[in-house]
Amino acid sequence: MRDIFDAIQRSAIRIKDAIDVKDIGYSQLENSSGETQLQLDIQCDLIIQEEFAKVSSIHTIASEEKEKEMVLNENGKYFVAYDPLDGSSLVDVNLSVGSIYGIYEGEFGASHMVASCYVVHGPRVEMVFAENKTKLYLLQNGAFEFVKEIRLGAKGKLMAPGGTQQNWAPYHKKMIDGFFSEGYRLRYSGGMVPDLHQILLKGGGLFSYPGTSDKPEGKLRRLFEVFPFAFIYEKSGGGAIDGKVDLMTLGHSHIHDTAICFFGSDYEIDRVKEVYAKMHEQTKDKFELYLDEMIQKLQACQKRKLIKAVVFVSLTLGALLEMSM
Repeated sequence: MRDIFDAIQRSAIRIKDAIDVKDIGYSQLENSSGETQLQLDIQCDLIIQEEFAKVSSIHTIASEEKEKEMVLNENGKYFVAYDPLDGSSLVDVNLSVGSIYGIYEGEFGASHMVASCYVVHGPRVEMVFAENKTKLYLLQNGAFEFVKEIRLGAKGKLMAPGGTQQNWAPYHKKMIDGFFSEGYRLRYSGGMVPDLHQILLKGGGLFSYPGTSDKPEGKLRRLFEVFPFAFIYEKSGGGAIDGKVDLMTLGHSHIHDTAICFFGSDYEIDRVKEVYAKMHEQTKDKFELYLDEMIQKLQACQKRKLIKAVVFVSLTLGALLEMSM
């Protein structure tokens, strides 16, 4: 594991230098989501690939910028999924961005995750690494120095609601408005890494990216973004759910599968569970009512058809009797 940790640190330093370059213009290529890639996205992806290729314990890598996974070492035991530079479009307005890493043993999947890491590139470069505990490191004079262990409070005060509001479900909007009415403060930059980092370091709150009318299964990718942060938040004493179940219990069928996700302190996560459980119960009741109505209509329709058939047979028999007389 140490060799992977060192490779991530080397990548972070090289990515910092790449970000400092003036030209970060768009390329002519698209990533797996159909988004036009920045030159910086491609460069950061190659930096990480180069550094991981030096690590013999890594079997396979999967990048958010590539459609398929890539085998590096047949004898390696670790599978690493990463987002080279999450929020890269924020670089040209000088907002914080970051890299995310999920480290899996044996194969990709939440149940196989053994460590997780992210790097924040902002006014200073910070790294958070979680294995048994969650630890914060700061880049100082070309090397990362340990700062402290991170623990979330039971209740936070920050709110980072993702997704376009006009595409939110009414019950989700009501829940978010409820948090704000309690005095929660909005902290949303459009970058997953800095927003979740702020909640983590400021003691707690809620980051949410719900299912929306345009993205009902969520936007954020399970292997590259959702599972790594779920692992970190759980190791930090918080929670991570999809509204119903823990995110770390979810499976995946493709490396680019997405998920609805909520990350936060216990208080906020419990509220999400309560709201979404109530919504699911109401939806279930409505469906059952609709189903009962459909059955009743079907039964009524069948009765009408039976009556018509009896009348038709009676009239036919009557006509035949008249003809035979």
